[in-house]
Amino acid sequence: MTALAPILESFFLRRLMGQRRASQNTVAAYRDAFRLLLHYATEETGKAPQGLKLEDLDATFIGSYLAWLERSRGASIHTRNARLAAIRALFRYASYDFPEHAELIQRVLAIPAKRSDTAIVTYLTEEEATALINAPDASTWRGRRDRTLLLVAIVTGMRVSELVNMTAADVHLDPGAYLSCRGKGRKERITPLGKDAGARLKAWLAEQQPQRLAPLFPGPSGQKLTRDAVAKIVARHVKTATKDCPSLALKTVSPHTLRHTCAMRLLQSGIDIATIALWLGHENIRTTQIYLHADLALKQRALDRTAPPGTRTGRYHPPDELLAFLEGL
Repeated sequence: MTALAPILESFFLRRLMGQRRASQNTVAAYRDAFRLLLHYATEETGKAPQGLKLEDLDATFIGSYLAWLERSRGASIHTRNARLAAIRALFRYASYDFPEHAELIQRVLAIPAKRSDTAIVTYLTEEEATALINAPDASTWRGRRDRTLLLVAIVTGMRVSELVNMTAADVHLDPGAYLSCRGKGRKERITPLGKDAGARLKAWLAEQQPQRLAPLFPGPSGQKLTRDAVAKIVARHVKTATKDCPSLALKTVSPHTLRHTCAMRLLQSGIDIATIALWLGHENIRTTQIYLHADLALKQRALDRTAPPGTRTGRYHPPDELLAFLEGL
C-alpha cells in the first residue's frame, strides 16, 4: 500500500516549486484542486486525508469525483477539465517513483477531458464601458480608487491577477506613459497608457503618496486587493451603471470582460491580431482569434464585399416608423 500524503507533498515541494518553479497562482490553483479532492475522498471512504492511499484514487473513484463536481457543485466543464489536469499532473509525477502502480496510473491518465461548447466572448460597447467607469462615486476614496481601477483595466486589458499585484513602482508617467507587469508564464511586458488613464493614475498617485512597493490599488487597510474583491467591485458598479445603461443588464460582466473589451476596442480600431496578442500577453496568436469571431462589424464588411452586383450594401432598415416598430417586435 502506497501512502498518498508523501507523494502529494513531494509533488508540490519538489516538482512544482523546485523543478518547475511554478508561480504562486499556479501553486494556489493546484492546492485548491487537491484540497477539494481530499474533502471528497474523506466523505466517500471515511478515511482522513493522511490515511488515504494511492490505490484509493483509482480511475473509477476519479470518474465519480469528476461527476460529483458537475452534478453537486455545479462546476462548468472548463472547471472539471482543470481539476482533471491537476490530477493527471500528480499521477504522471507518481509514475516515475512507483512503477508498480503503472496500471492504476495509466487508467487514471486515460480519463479524457470533456469537450465543451465555445461561446462568443462578452465585451462592453463604448457606451457601456463609459457608464461603468463613471458609476463609482468620485467624492469618496473608494470611488476614486474604483474609477481608476476600472479605467486602467479597460485601457490596458490586464488580467485581474496582474492588476492586484501591481505596485506604485510599476507606473511610469513620463512622456510615453506605460505600466509594467510580470504576467502569466512569468513574462514581463509593458502596456502603454492613454491620455485619460495616465491623467487618472497621476491624480490617484498624488492623492495616495504610496511607497514604491505599495499596492497600486489597495484595500481600506492598505493591503492589496484579492481577485474576489475586484470581482465584487465590478459587480457592484455594473449594477449601478445599469440604471443609465440598461443594456448592461443583458450581459454577464466579470473582470475578464474588461480584458475582452480592451481587445475588441483595439480590433475595431484596425489593430492587427498579432499586435493585440502582444498587448494582452498571449502565448499563442490563436488565443487572440476568439475576438475575430465576436466582431460582427468585421463580418458585415466581409458580407458587403460579396454582395451581388447592383444591390445596396449594409443591413436592411425598415423605411417606415410603423414597419420599424413591427420589425423590432
